[in-house]
Amino acid sequence: MAVGIIIIGDEILSGRRHDKHLPKIIELLTERGMQLGWAEYVGDDPERITATLRRTLSTDDIVFVTGGIGATPDDHTRQCAAAALNVPLALTPEAEALIMERIADTSPNGQADMTNPDNRHRLKMGEFPVGARILPNPYNKIPGFSVEQHHFMPGFPVMAWPMMAWVLDTYYADLHHLTRHAERSVLVFGLAESTLTPLMEVIEAEYDGIKVFSLPSVGDAERGAVYARRHIDLGVKGDPAQVGAAFERLVAGVNALGGEIIHPAEAVALPEGTVPQTK
Repeated sequence: MAVGIIIIGDEILSGRRHDKHLPKIIELLTERGMQLGWAEYVGDDPERITATLRRTLSTDDIVFVTGGIGATPDDHTRQCAAAALNVPLALTPEAEALIMERIADTSPNGQADMTNPDNRHRLKMGEFPVGARILPNPYNKIPGFSVEQHHFMPGFPVMAWPMMAWVLDTYYADLHHLTRHAERSVLVFGLAESTLTPLMEVIEAEYDGIKVFSLPSVGDAERGAVYARRHIDLGVKGDPAQVGAAFERLVAGVNALGGEIIHPAEAVALPEGTVPQTK
């Protein structure tokens, strides 16, 4: 079982809006000792949305879906979810009650006037695939919905983010901190990834449950003088009981290869023009 997110909307793909959901779901999962397994962006194309949902619904993955659950012509997610499940849409009684509460809350007289065409149209936001569960929206009461392990919510961060947290804490509390995880890394200068690859393979073979990661950079002057040079963010992650020993093995291996090492926390404090020294 992996955790995934599908972010829907032409505005993301066109650049009119910048996605904020991906870093937020990573943050929420990290706080709970969980990890994101995959992410997909999909435009407002009903056929593509339906095909995507049909594929992900065939898995056991926990999937968050943001965007497209409104009632305007460019909102297709509710209909596509129903099509992917091969069930009809229907006005869910709990959603109807919540939407009418919201209408009353925003009405001058505190009453939900359902003779108003606009108010009747709002009820479409409560039409979910038959069998769906309500996903509460603490911001304005207009709910999202859940089917199987898929959880559908609006694209607005102020609504979606509390709903994501609610899902994780309500349905998946037993998965919080299920896998213990630790990570340590250094910045390596003067060595190529190809030179480091045999060392990485040896460490993964020697330490079961440890993964070695390598993130090369051609230089990032905006982060400071140290980062401006070509370097590799090299580290180990996995079982906390083994990370310490694997990390020491990694550092020793880099030193044996003649690489220059500096720890990321130290790089921030180094004065302008400092050249990292082998440690």
